[in-house]
Amino acid sequence: MPKALDRIKATIREELAAFDIHFKNAMKSKIGLLNKITYYIVQSKGKQIRPMFVFLSAKTIAPVSDMTYNSASLIELLHTASLVHDDVVDESYKRRGFFSINALWKNKISVLVGDFFLSKGFLLSLDKKNYTGLHIISDAVREIAEGELLQLEKARKLNITEEVYFEIIRQKTASLIAAACSAGAASVTDNEETIEKFRQFGEYTGIAFQIKDDLFDYGSEDVGKPLGIDIKEQKMTLPLIHVLSKVNSAKQRWVKNIIRRHNKNKKKVRELIQFVRENGGLDYAKNRMEEYKEKALNILAEFPENEARNALHELVVFSIERKK
Repeated sequence: MPKALDRIKATIREELAAFDIHFKNAMKSKIGLLNKITYYIVQSKGKQIRPMFVFLSAKTIAPVSDMTYNSASLIELLHTASLVHDDVVDESYKRRGFFSINALWKNKISVLVGDFFLSKGFLLSLDKKNYTGLHIISDAVREIAEGELLQLEKARKLNITEEVYFEIIRQKTASLIAAACSAGAASVTDNEETIEKFRQFGEYTGIAFQIKDDLFDYGSEDVGKPLGIDIKEQKMTLPLIHVLSKVNSAKQRWVKNIIRRHNKNKKKVRELIQFVRENGGLDYAKNRMEEYKEKALNILAEFPENEARNALHELVVFSIERKK
């Protein structure tokens, strides 16, 4: 694990340890198969970035509360559900270097497991009367679904503009990080202005995070994501969209022809990646990523400095400097 992430986690070490217990309890079931699958998920869990945003956002304002733990568990349950469902939709058989749930237990069980996590998250919040957190995060789930459908709708014609791209990533990725930050804030304060500021902070951070993820598709580092995978899946990301907007119609047709008809041809995909690099697509995307990072940090700077705020600042920087 990167040293930066270790330092950030040290700020909320006790909270994360307690959260692990809270989260495991939230996933329990009377069904043996479900417990087997949830145990596997816990063993293959990622960096816990979203729960970290919940705890650090809360702790920037005040000491964490029971509602903070509830919101962190809700975020992680709904995020896990979305990943399980995504792997079914994308026919993906690997997740963070592990076999995905659908690879091991097939699609029908995967969909049901995702539904189970969704329902557990909703019930968890209702039992604790965490209505604000439930509303915030349920709205994020709706946005994620709309963003996925908008991307699928536009991908058919390869006519995604930069404006549409930002709307897609705002919904698909940024909405859940925004929900984590605003739910964390809402767990320790009723001040609507403060909650909204943390939502906006999370949204800007999430947009920068997704642009970084899109840049990996054109990089040469070992990031656990095959080079050109977005092109293979016919996903229009910011570097490609920017280049398409500035080249002539003949080059536009050449690009779209590769995406439509040769997206699984490794040589053609490499040619397209090189074309995007040479025409400034990566530099443009990096500049927009930095722009959103600065917007997020400017909002964070409005709050009094403390250990949690400093860690949150470092988490934003880590999100766009990570290697995978």
